[in-house]
Amino acid sequence: MSVLQLRRRESRGAPAGWPDSVHPVLRQVYAARGVLEPAQVEHRLARMLSPQLLGGMAPAVELLVEAIRDDWSILIAGDYDCDGATGTAVAVRGLRLLGAKRVDYAIPNRFVHGYGLSAAFVASMQPTPQLIVTVDNGVASVAGVAAAKARGIKVIVTDHHLPGEQLPACDAMVNPNLAGDGFPSKALAGVGVMFYLLLALRAKLHGQGAFGAAKPDLSPLLDLVALGTVADLVPLDFNNRVLVEAGLQRMRSGHACAGITALVEAGKRSVATLCASDLGFVVGPRLNAAGRLEDMRLGVACLLTDDIAQARHLAGELDAINRERRDLQASMVAEAEVMAAGLGPTDAVGVALFEPSWHAGVVGLVASKLKERLHRPVIAFAPAGIEECGEGSPPFDSGAQEVRTGNTQLRGSARSIPGFHIRDALAAIDARQPGLIERFGGHAMAAGLSLKADDYPRFAAAFDAIARELIEPERLQAVLYTDGELPPGTTTLALARQLRAAGPWGQAFPEPLFDNLFECAGWKVMGEGHLRLQLRDPRDGAVHDAVMFNAYHGQPPPPLLRAAYELTINDWQGRETPRLLLRHIEPA
Repeated sequence: MSVLQLRRRESRGAPAGWPDSVHPVLRQVYAARGVLEPAQVEHRLARMLSPQLLGGMAPAVELLVEAIRDDWSILIAGDYDCDGATGTAVAVRGLRLLGAKRVDYAIPNRFVHGYGLSAAFVASMQPTPQLIVTVDNGVASVAGVAAAKARGIKVIVTDHHLPGEQLPACDAMVNPNLAGDGFPSKALAGVGVMFYLLLALRAKLHGQGAFGAAKPDLSPLLDLVALGTVADLVPLDFNNRVLVEAGLQRMRSGHACAGITALVEAGKRSVATLCASDLGFVVGPRLNAAGRLEDMRLGVACLLTDDIAQARHLAGELDAINRERRDLQASMVAEAEVMAAGLGPTDAVGVALFEPSWHAGVVGLVASKLKERLHRPVIAFAPAGIEECGEGSPPFDSGAQEVRTGNTQLRGSARSIPGFHIRDALAAIDARQPGLIERFGGHAMAAGLSLKADDYPRFAAAFDAIARELIEPERLQAVLYTDGELPPGTTTLALARQLRAAGPWGQAFPEPLFDNLFECAGWKVMGEGHLRLQLRDPRDGAVHDAVMFNAYHGQPPPPLLRAAYELTINDWQGRETPRLLLRHIEPA
């Protein structure tokens, strides 16, 4: 296991033009992320990139205009992760707002249809729709689109995954990551692509006089856009931060849809103080659990209902499934850690793990946990266990793929470290050993693949070999970047509030993290394995309340320690106080 090294971020320039109300610490935090002036955090919707810049928009809009005008039956073909579920809800709600009268949705069952618009999924669509619109999938659904076209169905693909060598013969495709697409932000999630398509469609219909003087308001969809964007772990570039901030503002003002409100309640959070991390760690996992273990149609139903009582009932079911997922994940991660320990600390650079009893819907989470602990790229495999074949690039969240012929096939979910493009690595293996990998797809940091069970040993060796070839040794050192020390006297509630409100923080725009030297003035075990500490700052003697989750393993914390921490707010029983949320401690 890699030893974590603390390293401080460097400023990318000199902050300028900030009002006095912005704390100097926050200015330095921004500067370390390349944000040097107030305009770079003015997350107003007016500054969002134009939908007209997104390639493929015109033919997709024209086809939807025709479908609405002629009252076609439209089927939204979603995906079984949070991005796909929120994107499906955005599509259904948005198209209905824009005048479509016959809109329905379908979500593939990962254990029956495989991933995306597979031929098996198309065959299951009864009655036959006149138009399929994919969300968060389809860029690699060559066979699935062909099957739809053979049935006389028009197909619009909306996706954000990287394309393969062959594109499906669909009627229109909107994807910012297609070769030659000039859209400035390549980080849109699937739900973001769908929202952009709806904006362009509204503009077209409005220009044709479809709505009279008042255009339909699409802003009620922004809470769903924010949730899917954060949960899918796409980089929060400026454009995505605009979308997420707008959605969070709707939620905090009490205007979230009934489903999100109920899921926030199920996670015991307050909508009034909701932040991006709550979406990523509380709301998103409850939706994702349905797609991992059961049927994501339950999650989409929760997001589509306007009845708060029904939403709470569905959120309760999702919460129960998520508890089951957590238990299963904990068991699988424990087994994976034992397996990884048997490899030795330097035996594998690219780590592949397989256990016949593992659940195919949870292997992505296992790979993610092991990647964090080993600081190595990890692929976790489980038996596919289905009879039909998925196809194409897997969803970013699950990074997984189902395949044919039941348990003779494995599906793998991959997670990578910075500097090692996992999808490109799989492509390199595929080029060198044709036929070893049956299907693969994904992104730089997450991917999915399928292969025959008998080929697993050969693949594991090939994956380790390509990782050794492409990863420089220094990249195997786990590094935790911080924003440096907080000066004495700045660990205040006022700064904690500014930091919480200053985001949205997330992927590629990380939460502020500080590191200081402390004396441990007291500690106790809290709950099951958590620590509550009193930390004294030796510079001024101030004592700070701190917590660290899953940190107690039978040994007391060091008397003198360096801690990396977030400055957060503890609102126990309605009283707000500053608190340090420790992410890492080490003896000083």
